[in-house]
Amino acid sequence: MKGPPGVGREPFAASREGAHTREKLRALAWLLDSSIRLPGGFRIGVEALIGLVPFLGDAVGVLLSGYIVREAARLGMPRSVLLCMIGNVAIEGIVGVVPILGDVFDAAWKANQRNVQLLEQHVDDPAATTRSSRRLVALVIAGLLVVMLIFATISALIVKAILAAVGG
Repeated sequence: MKGPPGVGREPFAASREGAHTREKLRALAWLLDSSIRLPGGFRIGVEALIGLVPFLGDAVGVLLSGYIVREAARLGMPRSVLLCMIGNVAIEGIVGVVPILGDVFDAAWKANQRNVQLLEQHVDDPAATTRSSRRLVALVIAGLLVVMLIFATISALIVKAILAAVGG
């Protein structure tokens, strides 16, 4: 009888079924991010075309990208890797809502291929990928805390100026 992943057998992501799923995800990422060759050799994917439809296209793109993240979770990727993947999709989705520039960014960012690469790197070297992902997550959290502190300081200064103007 086979045990759970890591107990008497290979991890699910490295198993035959996991390898088949990874191959399907590679193909999907290529379709979404790089399947169309443009003059000059630059490649875009179907997701860049879908993203041309304002808001709805970006929402559909995020849903398609979310499927890759969901499958990565099913394959047993650690939270830190999944958070990096979610970050890639979030960046693509948030910037993607900006007309024209967001579409250009989406075509260049290629979140789906980035996420499949993270998945593959984790299968090849789980410890290094997890460490790297944890560092990135920590850096993003620290950056968000700094931004929040800056906004809080600016807000406090604005309130202080308003109170001084009203009271004085």
